[in-house]
Amino acid sequence: MKSNLHSAVVKQLRRKVDPDEYKAIRQLWIDHSVAEDSRDIPGLMATLTEDCVYTVVNSNVSWHGKEGATQFYQQLLRAFPDIHFDLQYIVIGPQGVFEEAHVTATYQSQWLDMSPPNGEPIQFDVILLFPWEPKRQLFTGERVYFFNLGLR
Repeated sequence: MKSNLHSAVVKQLRRKVDPDEYKAIRQLWIDHSVAEDSRDIPGLMATLTEDCVYTVVNSNVSWHGKEGATQFYQQLLRAFPDIHFDLQYIVIGPQGVFEEAHVTATYQSQWLDMSPPNGEPIQFDVILLFPWEPKRQLFTGERVYFFNLGLR
């Protein structure tokens, strides 16, 4: 492990839990989730830092900045227009939000390196990490891990 990465992790582990900050993180995640459910891309962008990064770890693909995050959501919603996230687990702490969800959707348009779309219902699991930026009180993006998705 790189020493600067190690010290960044140690710094995160030493963060104190502040009840007001916890409430702010939780509320921002709720705002993000409501915006996502209503396909409100400006609402989603309001929860993110200007320099946010969206990464689909399985595919090693990233989108940078709010323009990139907008592209991520446009592509995701075009591929899965009826996407539904059924929350299974959530952890909220001073480092951000970690959630696991079961997803159901109809695969309508090519996405990442998945097999070509067939218009059929699809189910998969996803783990999402929303890193928290305490000074700006926003998320710095998402790290997305898909499971049972059919990625090649």
